[in-house]
Amino acid sequence: MTWNIAAESISIVFLSIIWGYSRKGSLVPSLKNRCFQACFLITFCAMITNIISTLMLKSYLAVPLWMIWLVTTVYFVFTPLMGLVYFYYTAAVIYENRKGLPRVLVLTGIPSFIYLFLVFLNPITKNLFDINREQGYVQGPLISITYILFYMYCIFCVILVLIKGKWLNQSIYRILVVFPLIAVLVIIFQQFFPSIILSGSAATCALLIIYLYLQNKQISIDYLTNIPNRQELLHMIELLLRRPIRPSFAIIVISLRDFKHINDTYGQQNGDQFLRAICLYLTSVSEPRTLYRFNGDEFAILSKDSSREKLVQLTSVIQDRMKLPWEIPGCRCIIPVAIGIARYPDSSKNLEGLIHGIEYAVSRAKSANKDGICYCDQKMLDEIQRKHQIVEILKEVCANNSFELYYQPILDVSTGRYLFAESLMRLNHTPLGPIYPSEFIPLAEESGLIVELTYHILDKVCKFINRLAEQHIDIERIHVNFSAIQFSQPDLIERVCETIQRNGTPYSKIKIEFTESAIADNPQVVSHFVDEMHQLGIRLGLDDFGVGYSNLDTVVHIPFDTIKLDKSLVWSATEQEKSAIMVRNITNTFLELGMKVLAEGVETPEQDAFVRDCGIHMIQGYLYARPITADETEEFLRSSSCPS
Repeated sequence: MTWNIAAESISIVFLSIIWGYSRKGSLVPSLKNRCFQACFLITFCAMITNIISTLMLKSYLAVPLWMIWLVTTVYFVFTPLMGLVYFYYTAAVIYENRKGLPRVLVLTGIPSFIYLFLVFLNPITKNLFDINREQGYVQGPLISITYILFYMYCIFCVILVLIKGKWLNQSIYRILVVFPLIAVLVIIFQQFFPSIILSGSAATCALLIIYLYLQNKQISIDYLTNIPNRQELLHMIELLLRRPIRPSFAIIVISLRDFKHINDTYGQQNGDQFLRAICLYLTSVSEPRTLYRFNGDEFAILSKDSSREKLVQLTSVIQDRMKLPWEIPGCRCIIPVAIGIARYPDSSKNLEGLIHGIEYAVSRAKSANKDGICYCDQKMLDEIQRKHQIVEILKEVCANNSFELYYQPILDVSTGRYLFAESLMRLNHTPLGPIYPSEFIPLAEESGLIVELTYHILDKVCKFINRLAEQHIDIERIHVNFSAIQFSQPDLIERVCETIQRNGTPYSKIKIEFTESAIADNPQVVSHFVDEMHQLGIRLGLDDFGVGYSNLDTVVHIPFDTIKLDKSLVWSATEQEKSAIMVRNITNTFLELGMKVLAEGVETPEQDAFVRDCGIHMIQGYLYARPITADETEEFLRSSSCPS
């Protein structure tokens, strides 16, 4: 018989190209990646031996028989076993990070071991093929086993995917079903045209599909810096944690401080050049294949030497370099860094704990001094654990609406009566004991729970106002604090109105307070919200004026009814003459603009005398009233009289 090896020869060129590109992909030595490389190796060996064997058989009279026998036997070993390694790859994808894979691999490997036994006996039995000087190549009575074995593993692939498909997302599910079916169709075509050799072509088609959709380097390599991405780091750590003897290692995250400012100043393209330059430097000081792009402006080094001396040495080198300017054509700047370090097993014994630990360490390093380094130690782990516990408590009280709402009465200076109060959320009875607002409010904002909690607070305030009205207790207005995050909600106005209307509470009894950060984040949204609230009769107040980047221009352009001076201004004014002059001038400015001014944090007679002398309208502070429960507030308002 004359064989046509043109398709096989072209396929081996394509296979070599795909192999070359795939070597630049994932470097994680996982079973899936090892099986993928095994698919390449076995397919390549099968195709090479197939082509060589075919060429030898064409000239079987001139080539030593033992050589033809050897090459053809090797071909018979590799070709049907291509099905086995492709099935192993499928199983490795499906069972990644799951139990049960070894049993599947052993059971499905039995047919291949039986087949190999037949191949090794073939020189004696001639059941698969024979090669002699008289006839050349002769097929044996069991030659169909080679096809059957290949078909069987393709069917195994499809069955396994169908059974375990619930573990996979739809794209991977389709790919793992399609590639064995394409391979089967190519082999069936070859059976109808036995002179055309296509077994290697079928495998190459399958490998091309797998590479494009499952093993492409774009999945694992960061496109900008050409180093492994965050997902690859997670896979590598998972692999290290699954080893029977787990080695110690460390994760070092180098976070570039204020890199957004670099992009804003020099432009995105120049910012990308700075990133590539920094990446090149970090590659030079880290061990080969241990640098990863952790986030947009963060790099991670996975160090297999977790000793304190090694980490100090490496981070010191990095810090020293980052104190020097970075230069690209037309740009020159210093880019400071914050460095977080987590070590296994000291920092945590699982992947989730390590990642949480390193992210928290980086956050702490950023909040520390310039070029700070923060190690994730036991104290930090306890802090992380407490944060998680508080978030869970917040989720529970939000779902059950079970938090307490306190009120701090506010004195109206002109009448001497407590006509206002501020609503304050409290977590007094939790598994962790009392949790202060300074601790749980930032976590509520960070987790996004503050949005629903605020609507619950507004609902409770409405119900409390109605309760006071039923008791004929006069209160002009209760303040509700809104976080800046609240203004990112598309249905904010609708939900505020729905909550108040549902309770039948007069709009005029509600005052909504928020800080300047809300205006900075969403100026147009806030301006529209203020206009809508004013039309309904809801009053608006600016909270914590004097903190951060307080801006008089902002106050002028947003029609606030009340400006609340932060307690830090009040305290400073009674201690420093310059601060007192400033507070007097600010207060006079607001008064001339027709706004009312509220001073918070008044705790001493000296502070009280000062704010009254400034002409401030309302006073809030421990000197007059502490935050108290709803029942205590009702009694306080009922019994309170004008203070002397």
